[in-house]
Amino acid sequence: MTAPVLTIDLSAIAANWRALDAMTGCETAAVVKADAYGCGAGPVARMLAIRGVRRFFVALAEEGVRLRMALGPGPQIAVLSGHMEGDADRLRDADLTPCLNSVDQVLRHLMALPGHGFAIQLDTGMNRLGLPAYDWSGLRQVAFPAPAFVMSHLACADDPAHPMNARQLRAFRDMTDGMAVPRSLAATGGLLLGPDYHFDFTRPGIGLHGADPYRAGRPAVTLALPVIQTREISAGDTVGYSATWTAPRLSRITTVAAGYADGLHRVMGPKTALYAGDTPCPIVGRVSMDLITVDVTDLPEVPPALEILNAHQRADDLAVNAGTIGYEILTSLGARYARNYTGVT
Repeated sequence: MTAPVLTIDLSAIAANWRALDAMTGCETAAVVKADAYGCGAGPVARMLAIRGVRRFFVALAEEGVRLRMALGPGPQIAVLSGHMEGDADRLRDADLTPCLNSVDQVLRHLMALPGHGFAIQLDTGMNRLGLPAYDWSGLRQVAFPAPAFVMSHLACADDPAHPMNARQLRAFRDMTDGMAVPRSLAATGGLLLGPDYHFDFTRPGIGLHGADPYRAGRPAVTLALPVIQTREISAGDTVGYSATWTAPRLSRITTVAAGYADGLHRVMGPKTALYAGDTPCPIVGRVSMDLITVDVTDLPEVPPALEILNAHQRADDLAVNAGTIGYEILTSLGARYARNYTGVT
């Protein structure tokens, strides 16, 4: 092994989708933006399409074009950024459905692509994307084609007790009750809030990978880092930049091939271990750009690679160690990783 290997278990992603789908009585779509959270939008979406997913979400039209090439005709691919300036050819040629976010986008789309389907995204209080209530009320007074669906996004769904959830639910109902088109409010967190939030379809993303807020899901990724060198050092010797770690005893130190250039944040080092099977081996010294040093003194022998992501240590665990969230860990997984897909049918 010459490069770190990121193994994506497609059967785990499929199992997570099935489990989330079983919690609802409606359609379950899939969000595969940011290259399916670093796991490969093409392979992930193709597997989910085989399982019956007919609606996918990406962030940008360029992502949608690549996904259409991977999926072929049929499934709906919705673009969350809507119809940006210069997107018309992409939206038309790849049969993408923009989620229009403003009056300007509505006008741009209807003028550039008359007859081409679209969706409407509403702002119910997050103040990030979507038409606010006053703009939406005005548009509804004007005759224009029915959208493929209407949607909004919850700001605080990862905190079930947060009053913002009920506030946004009321706002969404106020803005959409009586419409004869599909409605969607819930991503992963909203899906877990229960049926009041499900409407006509849900759209889990991070939950497909067994990450917070769906920690009950199966972990979908394993990351193995190849061992480059192992050496013995004496008590009192230091390791790494700025000599931040001093060996308390005769120690064996292994250097593995990965670092912060590969999405393994420098700040996570002091709290993070790599694994040899079930045995944790602590990182010692600073995580550098391409290398990480690990204390393997207590291993009977050093394997060819050590794992930093597996069933013992998920993306959310690394996120806690780095003071961030699992989304950032997954989407930062580096381009230098060799990607290996298992569970392919």
